[in-house]
Amino acid sequence: MNLRHSLLAALVAVLWGLNFVAIDFGLHANGREVPPLLFVAMRFLLVVFPWIFFIRKPDITWKAIIGVGLFMSAGQFGLLYLALALGMPAGLASLVLQAQVLLTVLLAAGFLRERPSRSQLAGVVLGVAGLAVVAVGRSAVAPVLPLIIVLGAALSWAAGNVIARQAKAASGLGLVVWSGAVVPLPLAGLSLLVDGPGAVFGTLADLQPATILSALYTAIFASLVGYGIWNRLLASYPSSAVVPFTLLVPVVGMSAAWLALGEVPTPAELAGGLLLLSGVATAVLTGRGRQVPRLGQRRGAGLAPVFVPGLGAGLRTGEADDDGRLAAEAGIRAGAREPDAR
Repeated sequence: MNLRHSLLAALVAVLWGLNFVAIDFGLHANGREVPPLLFVAMRFLLVVFPWIFFIRKPDITWKAIIGVGLFMSAGQFGLLYLALALGMPAGLASLVLQAQVLLTVLLAAGFLRERPSRSQLAGVVLGVAGLAVVAVGRSAVAPVLPLIIVLGAALSWAAGNVIARQAKAASGLGLVVWSGAVVPLPLAGLSLLVDGPGAVFGTLADLQPATILSALYTAIFASLVGYGIWNRLLASYPSSAVVPFTLLVPVVGMSAAWLALGEVPTPAELAGGLLLLSGVATAVLTGRGRQVPRLGQRRGAGLAPVFVPGLGAGLRTGEADDDGRLAAEAGIRAGAREPDAR
């Protein structure tokens, strides 16, 4: 990539890394605890409206849209916000959530019959070892339940990845907005049941500025702006040139949490985190297949998003298949490219 686009990719990693600190600030604004499920509903209300009136519905089934909304958005962020509300450090959450990359590899093997390469399996083993070290280190200083909940969020995201890959929506941004419409009402209703009407309506009646700013940041900058830039880069370059920037996300997240929240990871958490990132890097950087495009396949066919390593609601980080990636590297594109990207 040229320098300008490399800087844009780095900017996206910064936006996504800061996302975790922004969520933490919003959940604990001025010492007041915001119901986490209600907060997720607020975020996705801003993701969906008014954008849904201007962005066309993806040309996929409603079943796929609802599935992505339930797993990639409602499940992932509902569990993530709950874990942060229960005391999971924001920086550590940004790291552990990267386990979704490894879980996606395993789920895709089970449900899509996509056989992982040896390097991907090695990455999964490294990542699992890293998570085990983090869990042991975490249990020595704090309850491990929030960590398990974040792993549940990563699993939910991975399930959404598989659904999105199978659906092959041409518009990634459209999928984010339209699938996001699944989130606000169910999670707001669940918050009424779990937290009670008093807590929900009391929070809405006395919204703190930090909570409002946090919701705006997570919806506009982390989801819409970051995702829009990411999609443009992926439309212009092979995924292998763009995806590695996602490895900066936990680095930014943990650094921001250290500076803004005073979170200092333990030696065990750091060691486990390095193992986990090593596993993710192994799966992402060396796990690409080398299939040859099938004879008679239409040029540019099958170029759809794969929602693998990234942070945010439905962040596309790869091409739909290795045939598409090889075609992209050869200069064949499903859509228009930016002139300066050639």
